[in-house]
Amino acid sequence: MANELILIVEDNEKNRKLVRDVLQFKGYRTIEAETGEVAVTLAKQHKPDLILMDYQLPGIDGIETFRRVRGEASTAHIPIVAVTASAMPEDAKKMMDAGFDGFQTKPLNVKQFMQAVADLFSAKAAG
Repeated sequence: MANELILIVEDNEKNRKLVRDVLQFKGYRTIEAETGEVAVTLAKQHKPDLILMDYQLPGIDGIETFRRVRGEASTAHIPIVAVTASAMPEDAKKMMDAGFDGFQTKPLNVKQFMQAVADLFSAKAAG
């Protein structure tokens, strides 16, 4: 597979670089946003195949960004995975209840993270 376009929404440069590097190494194309507002704009412009979104962002948070992306007809279909340092069960439940398509905790286990991305695209391809 690979070559899919993935929007990385992360305000921490080191975290963004890690995600970008491992995705690009596996053949994915990436675009990046540091804020939820920019993420919404990029999602509308580029229609990525997947959005990986930090939960805690400056400006609007991950849940509000999620709602805005899903609220647009042109981007409502894009899978969105929450990526967060908050590993508390109630936070995971809040994100899944909001409708996120998945949940990854930081620090990332790169192997598990890449498997989750591959699984999401496999499930999407299978229908």
